[in-house]
Amino acid sequence: MKKGTFLVVACLTLILAFGTFAEAGYKIVHMPKNLGNPYFDACDQGAQEAGKELGDEVIYQAPSDADATKQIQMINALIAQKIDGLMVSANDPDALIPVGQKAIKAGIAVVSYDAAIGEDGKQLFVIQADAEGIGRKQVQIIGEQIGYEGEIAILSAAAGAPNQNEWIEWMKDELTDPKYAKMTLVDTVYGDDDDTKSYQKMQGLMKSYPNLKGVISPTSVGIAAGARAIRDAGKGGEIMMTGLGIPSQLREYIKDGTMKSFALWNPIDLGYLTLYVTHNIISGDLTGAAGESFSAGRLGDYTVAEGGTILLGPPFEFNAENIDNFSF
Repeated sequence: MKKGTFLVVACLTLILAFGTFAEAGYKIVHMPKNLGNPYFDACDQGAQEAGKELGDEVIYQAPSDADATKQIQMINALIAQKIDGLMVSANDPDALIPVGQKAIKAGIAVVSYDAAIGEDGKQLFVIQADAEGIGRKQVQIIGEQIGYEGEIAILSAAAGAPNQNEWIEWMKDELTDPKYAKMTLVDTVYGDDDDTKSYQKMQGLMKSYPNLKGVISPTSVGIAAGARAIRDAGKGGEIMMTGLGIPSQLREYIKDGTMKSFALWNPIDLGYLTLYVTHNIISGDLTGAAGESFSAGRLGDYTVAEGGTILLGPPFEFNAENIDNFSF
């Protein structure tokens, strides 16, 4: 090889190598609603797993409590730091739109998961499960557990949480089915994803409704606090508790009979998929257009649906027979 040709090839090799290096190693911030929530910790486990596979640095950062204003302040600071991507579970869908738009204009990939930033404040939304399926499934579980008869209540998270409210609307729709004619939804209360407040709200429900037969809590903090309140009151088996939770928190209540079953998707997979989506937007392999397909590592192939959504999969029911198969 001539000396000049060798130099050209060598330079091209270095350029290609540097270019490949420059495209990898994105800095992505994972911002759930708040820290200290085992559900979001499981999501982060999946995000960190995907980050290692893709060569990305994944930073776990969020407010100490579920506060939209604090999320906005943190995102503004991250924009100034020029991160590459942000995967966020919104505390308030509308309040985060302006800061989401600001981040996108600054060249940061913004992907929502679990609870979406409103329209135009994000590029894609990774849905943990179909909202209708989630809402209906929880009513179906509690209906079966109480023999489709009696008073039920809902112990939710924050009153403004978009995912919680959407699920509750589907719960109410499911309750219009004639098979639930002998069931009555007597109240919906909010524990703000705080353990102490959720426990107190559950105590209040038991006091206000002495004939209460079942409670649905579509939040991992609320369902654990509610189950504990039921057990502490000696009403395990008398008042049935279900909703959305994680095995590590609820295993003891399943084992001692306080609860029979509950539902959820796999939060580890949710975080894993969301990180893949964020990475692909940063790299330019996804634009958010409906019909685009991509590979998400061990989860396989996914396609962007209308409205810029990507569905993880259907909810799963955990019970005494299968709960020991899950470690998160």
